[in-house]
Amino acid sequence: MRLPAPLSFVARLRAALGTEAAALRQAFAALLVSSGGDLLAGVTLAGITGRLEELPGLIILIPAAIGMRGNIYGALGSRLGTAIHTGQFSLSRRRETLVGQNIWASGVLTLVIAVAMAFAARAVAGIFGNDSISVADFVVISVLGGVLSSVIVLGVTLGVATLAVRRSWDMDNVAAPLVTASGDMVTLPSLVLASLLVGLTGVTVVVAVLCVIAAVVALVLAWRAEHAVLRRIVRESVPVLLVASAIDIAAGVTIEQQLDHLIAYPALLVLVPPFLEDTGALGGVLSSRLSSKLHLGIIEPTARPQRAARIDFALILLLAVPVFVLLAVSADIVAWVFGMASPGPLRMVAIALGGGLVSTFVAMVVAYYGAIVTVRLGLDPDNHGVPLLTSTLDLVGALSLIGAITLLAAT
Repeated sequence: MRLPAPLSFVARLRAALGTEAAALRQAFAALLVSSGGDLLAGVTLAGITGRLEELPGLIILIPAAIGMRGNIYGALGSRLGTAIHTGQFSLSRRRETLVGQNIWASGVLTLVIAVAMAFAARAVAGIFGNDSISVADFVVISVLGGVLSSVIVLGVTLGVATLAVRRSWDMDNVAAPLVTASGDMVTLPSLVLASLLVGLTGVTVVVAVLCVIAAVVALVLAWRAEHAVLRRIVRESVPVLLVASAIDIAAGVTIEQQLDHLIAYPALLVLVPPFLEDTGALGGVLSSRLSSKLHLGIIEPTARPQRAARIDFALILLLAVPVFVLLAVSADIVAWVFGMASPGPLRMVAIALGGGLVSTFVAMVVAYYGAIVTVRLGLDPDNHGVPLLTSTLDLVGALSLIGAITLLAAT
């Protein structure tokens, strides 16, 4: 007896996802851990409103700085996941090894992109006619905050990869949520700590100049390095990370335009970091899984997604709904505990779920077609997929979140 079409679809979906039960459990657990950590980042953001007012323009840099930790080290996690799948992973920091070259490349990218973001943030603030701190202040905060947080995020990334090998986890399912969450948790405090050097006569300018010189030297040496993997990662990643930085800066401008509204309801500020992280993490999981399947030949870079890719889409959608609902409820509870004003749990759920589902659908399109275009151009999707996707989702997520807030505020 043939089942009705809707029931037949559900049956096929259940059969397909039955083989992905472990992936669902691993990814959902990682997302829950990352969401909990990001709520701490949200509380930190809601608690530094005074500092944001003292340092005008800093809010423009924050999404980009947080996003870059996820972009650089999420891509590192994706490359390590591929190395694990292909049997090339061996933990070592020696520059000639695969992992060692990845570590050095990530360090160079951290320094170079932090300087670029600082100049971009100051330029954007000037274009929009906003009051802001100086470019030297931006450089010091971006570079020192970025380097400090990157040391911790690098350790987390390597630790997750090692555990993935020992416990037979799929790195593609857990790397993006855990790595980006660690970046969110440590980046904001690191930026605030680095901002203490702002305003010190003479010191800020000298430190900024040294940071720029170090970034230029590191880029030149890595661009011409004798080690092929290091050279390729830097050459392929710098252009895409610059584009990603520009997108993240746009996300920062979007949030800054609504800063007064967000300050009025600090619960929404609590929601911002975990919301942006979860949209990026869901997209990162999808991008990493698609990249590994392209490397292994499980899917082909075709215009119409093949069955294995469509199963990944369904898995991400199944994760998205409970993640965003729990995130909204948790943010509202945290705001209540800390005595922060909130628009209410129902509105929080509507904002998070509405904006989250829009971002998730965008993630599917960007992740899949970004990966196949990268492969067709002869590039490595592990170097491009996560940065482009997470940055795009930072902007789309910010627009979706602000749009949902504005829509509900009007009702």
